[in-house]
Amino acid sequence: MKTYNYLIYKYPRHFRHSKLLFLFILMISGPVTLHAQKILTLKECYDRAMITNALAGEKEAYSKISQLKDNNLSKGWLPTLDANGSFVYNSSVIDMSSVLGSLPIPGIADAIKPLPHEQYKISFDINQVFYDGGAIKGARALEKADLSINEKQTETDLYKLRGQINTCYFNLMLLSRQKELLNNYLELIIKRILSMQSALNNGVIIKSDIDVLTAEKIKLEQQMSENEIRKAYLLKILSNLTGTEIDATTEFTIPPQTVELTNELLRPELQLFDLRKEQLAAGMKVIETKRMPKAFGFATLGYGNPPGSNFFKDEFAPYYILGAGVKWNIFDWNKAKNEKQVITLQQEIIDNRKNDLTYNLKRLLESKNSEIKSLRALIETDSELITLRKRITSAAESQYENGTITATEYLNEMNSERQALVNFEIHKINLSLARIEYLNISGKEIE
Repeated sequence: MKTYNYLIYKYPRHFRHSKLLFLFILMISGPVTLHAQKILTLKECYDRAMITNALAGEKEAYSKISQLKDNNLSKGWLPTLDANGSFVYNSSVIDMSSVLGSLPIPGIADAIKPLPHEQYKISFDINQVFYDGGAIKGARALEKADLSINEKQTETDLYKLRGQINTCYFNLMLLSRQKELLNNYLELIIKRILSMQSALNNGVIIKSDIDVLTAEKIKLEQQMSENEIRKAYLLKILSNLTGTEIDATTEFTIPPQTVELTNELLRPELQLFDLRKEQLAAGMKVIETKRMPKAFGFATLGYGNPPGSNFFKDEFAPYYILGAGVKWNIFDWNKAKNEKQVITLQQEIIDNRKNDLTYNLKRLLESKNSEIKSLRALIETDSELITLRKRITSAAESQYENGTITATEYLNEMNSERQALVNFEIHKINLSLARIEYLNISGKEIE
């Protein structure tokens, strides 16, 4: 407030009003700028990748395919209508005149016309299934199982993107922390060089002392330049993975550590094994329906010469046929039994693969849990180490000013302090990454 009063007092009256207006705008715009800062969480990266990736559209496509197939299967209960037409010429037909001519009835042989050699027929055949032994129901269940497998397979493929996202996301956090530390250290070096320049002018120190810190300053500037290049590269990769334009102003935060780390496995690959077993069980039921009896009805509406089975009528006329039937495959030479054995063996293979994957995942969880414990132990000692390093650096600064150590020795202590700070940030981020990897291995969602 004193600073503002001083500025208002210093400038002329006509300028003071504009200065007040500027300060007012600055005060009300400050919070807006803070709220406008972009923060991108790891969970948001996962969600965006699941939506924008090319594989994401497969689930919708599989759903439409399944609907079309199910519609076709459900139409198996509707009657079928077929149009038929035929022309038949018989080289030999029944001649009733030769049979009736032997009877002692005068003129009877001449009264019956010979059967025609040609047959013409146009008909519409209708077939209706009354009972199919559960074949349609089984086929629809099998198709539903296929849909679940295809959707879960897509989900499994998308799940693999999380590893790539984790690499980019946490490396970007490391680069951001590194940049902060480099900036702080660079400012400290610059201030120290300025103070040493005065001492050099007074003949207290020699030029090589400043050269040592100047070389360190150039080294820091190179590291910051390299930091920017790596950050731009990782931002581009993360933008491609998430389908979102992410710039250098985006802030990345450590995910909350509220999800409990347990050895429960919910990986989509394991769920995919279960769905495949369900698919095989549905296929087993379809095989069983092949041996079930099937009842159906049929009808034929036709127009022909001779009409239907009336071979004695040599003219075109309409006719119809109605009927019903039963079909039952009583013996199939053990084909169904062999097919069931094949499915049983396939189920055993799936169980073995699932058990093997479960074993490997649990081993990974054990290894990752050990890594988490190790990082926690390091973080506990990092704070103590940083405190010690700050005291050592402060003492080295005093020793350098008193001329008991060289500038190189002083710089070494400063670098040791900076490295302790860097290690602390690395350990914190690596701990968060290890927790996220633990959750990804187990198949749990992050918050």
